[in-house]
Amino acid sequence: MRTAAVTEEQQEIRRTLRELLAKRAGPAETRAAVTTPEGYDPALWAALAGALGLPGLALPERYGGVGCGPAELALACEETGRVLAPSPLLATSVLAAPLIAALGTGRQRTELLPRIADGTLTCALALPGGSLPLALGLTGDNAAEPWAGDGRSGGVQAVRPDGAAWVLYGEAGHVLDGHSAGLLVVAAHTGGFPRSRTLLFLVRADATGLVRRRLPTLDVTRSQALVELRDVEAELLGEEPADTLGALAATGRTAAVMLAAEAVGAARGALDRTVEHATTRQQFGRPIGSFQAIRHRLADLLVQIESARSLTVCAAQEEQGASGALALAQALEAQRAAAAETVQLHGGLGITWEHDAQLYFKRAAADELLFGPAHRLRARAAECEGLFGDGAGAARGSAAGVAPGASGEVA
Repeated sequence: MRTAAVTEEQQEIRRTLRELLAKRAGPAETRAAVTTPEGYDPALWAALAGALGLPGLALPERYGGVGCGPAELALACEETGRVLAPSPLLATSVLAAPLIAALGTGRQRTELLPRIADGTLTCALALPGGSLPLALGLTGDNAAEPWAGDGRSGGVQAVRPDGAAWVLYGEAGHVLDGHSAGLLVVAAHTGGFPRSRTLLFLVRADATGLVRRRLPTLDVTRSQALVELRDVEAELLGEEPADTLGALAATGRTAAVMLAAEAVGAARGALDRTVEHATTRQQFGRPIGSFQAIRHRLADLLVQIESARSLTVCAAQEEQGASGALALAQALEAQRAAAAETVQLHGGLGITWEHDAQLYFKRAAADELLFGPAHRLRARAAECEGLFGDGAGAARGSAAGVAPGASGEVA
């Protein structure tokens, strides 16, 4: 494992992004942003795209991106997570853009990636409800466990009558930013039960028969939608045969690092607010932060958060393996602990709607429901790394998009 060093360029990205978010994504601005039709502040998103090139941070320069790597994108996710800034960064740049870059035809990449990079096109990955961690290979083998429909019913089905355009029908739930995205990347089952396979399709926001409804969510800073497809014409992403499951697993390994970074940022944001409260809240004529028990609890929390951050930074520098899932498990637990301490140490103030503590608590709870739980992330990582004995090699290859019997190296 490489040293978790931070370069001067990364420090500058962090400083610039933190300054912008401090001005444009404070508590009042965040509460206002979640009430907009988009679920985020379009002006802030335009500023992040224009001033920092945030949507295209990890995209190649030939497509209008900045050309940085996962470490820089993880840093950006950490800073947006620190203030719980609602934005389409996760849905667009972490989940959808890598799939378009990996599977798209030359025309699709040339048409879509520059618009993603400049922030004018937002995307969403639409999967059957509750299947995101499994589809990305984080909590199970996406080639062995059903998640996209079994060829008979459920999920989204794709048909191509008489060689005409592809048509999709079905629904996908809990689609991150699905109600506002300009482009949907939809996972659909095709071929029927005998010739079962899963492919990805592009669906434009104005497609006939597409119905999208924003859902009420536990975490109001992370918008979700129900997407219904009623005989919607779609374009196949890439060309057949496509290694869809391998591309999803590869995207999942990177996405796990970004989600971990975001959770670490949220945990640190909660801790910072708790420390500030502990230094100003008076009890028995002195700040509560001066009491040894409080200081020890905050110190233990800091150690847990920094451990998760170190693991996340190292995972961002790794090119293979299950370190991303392990970092995500650690970060989710640190986020949960930080949110719980924030509520408890704020006392009665921490459970009020007016205070930010409830936002961090809900983010922690929602993230484990969406991307975990932590014990399943660790179990899958152990399985992929061959810690469960016979059969682990096949699981390791599947998680890397490698067929059993092929090279044992993780792609």
